[in-house]
Amino acid sequence: MEKWNSSKYNLNKYKKMEELTQEQVQSSIAAAYDSVSLINELQAQEVITEEEVDTLSRNKEHISIMLGKDWFVGGLTAAQKTELESIV
Repeated sequence: MEKWNSSKYNLNKYKKMEELTQEQVQSSIAAAYDSVSLINELQAQEVITEEEVDTLSRNKEHISIMLGKDWFVGGLTAAQKTELESIV
């Protein structure tokens, strides 16, 4: 039987707010803005494929999930929070 190795798993998502570094929070915010860019790009197209509709939905869901995390919202400026909330 293989011994459980925690280094195989990304446990960062289970960390509490006080355990996240500012760098980790900012990295998550940057990832959310990657989703914003993709959403804006897809919404600017006149016609999108079914796959692009799914991509749009997944990226909106990503932002919604992140807005449910206190540590994430705590790292946002008021303007960023308003912008992200307007997308979902």
